[in-house]
Amino acid sequence: MSLVRWLKERFYCDLAIDLGTANTLVFLKGRGIIVQEPSIVVVNNKTGKVEAVGTPAKEMLGKTPASVMAIKPMRDGVIADFEVAEKMLDYFIKKATNNRTFVLRPRIVIGIPTGVTQVERRAVKDIALRAKASEVYLVEQPMSASVGAELPISEPTGNMIVDIGGGTTDIAVISLSGIVFNHSIRIAGNEMDEAIIQYIKKKYNLLIGEKSAELVKMQVGSAYPLDEPMTMEIKGRDLREGIPKTIVIDDQEVREALEDVVASIVNAVRIALEKTPPELSADIIDRGIVVTGGGALLKNIDKRIREETQLPVFITEDPLTSVVLGAGKMLDDLELLKKISLL
Repeated sequence: MSLVRWLKERFYCDLAIDLGTANTLVFLKGRGIIVQEPSIVVVNNKTGKVEAVGTPAKEMLGKTPASVMAIKPMRDGVIADFEVAEKMLDYFIKKATNNRTFVLRPRIVIGIPTGVTQVERRAVKDIALRAKASEVYLVEQPMSASVGAELPISEPTGNMIVDIGGGTTDIAVISLSGIVFNHSIRIAGNEMDEAIIQYIKKKYNLLIGEKSAELVKMQVGSAYPLDEPMTMEIKGRDLREGIPKTIVIDDQEVREALEDVVASIVNAVRIALEKTPPELSADIIDRGIVVTGGGALLKNIDKRIREETQLPVFITEDPLTSVVLGAGKMLDDLELLKKISLL
């Protein structure tokens, strides 16, 4: 290792973080994405000690004894449990930096939803400062995702991005490095999982867990009819008999379960289009709508939005990482970062 590289690694440790409801991603400057894990913490109820964080914690979801509890500290894109969120972020930062001690404290860029309040912003900033950050920049997730998707945000043209996360769907029209219009709803991936749980419970009297519902959504969920029918076997507890039971569900049923959630997201896109200034609307007709976030992985979500809006719709290359990659790029462009970060 060269002396210059050693000094950089020892002195600097700038980070970009996508603190999501479903997953947390950490980008280390010069290294790329180091952490990509579920935003879940398992805590011992008696001692308050953290038993597991991230992927190991998700494995325990729905399987923990009474003495420990699996907690999701983020809800609808904001911090629901400040203390647990702090422990989770501290753990992920240490994991990303390999527990090394640095001479200079890191700058941290964090992507947050557009609809958060000033109090909620302050809470996110406080957590990062407690994690030994020297400076904390908060950037709205659609803006960060646009940078990650390499959209020409600095030009005087309209770019519409739809970021479907775990807790929120953020829709923004961006021009000249600023958000001209944004619309945020607290309906996204988690609501899709809950809709599947409720549908199966109502139709089949079968109770399934969050992990099973997420698996159903990922494997056979869709927003628009598929070219080939799909089916999936689901295991759960029969609510009448109280015993384990297996059923087979098809893509049409899952689509029916997700319809209200998908319709709410599409309606939010329509509202954003209606409120976009005419000159920028003309650009969106030419350039189309860009969809990102974990919800963009729902099969045919692009076809559904295209059908409803009659506009071109594109899904980013890696929807799950757009926000953190955009925040990471901003670490190399402090002028842009200071221009678009929130106070």
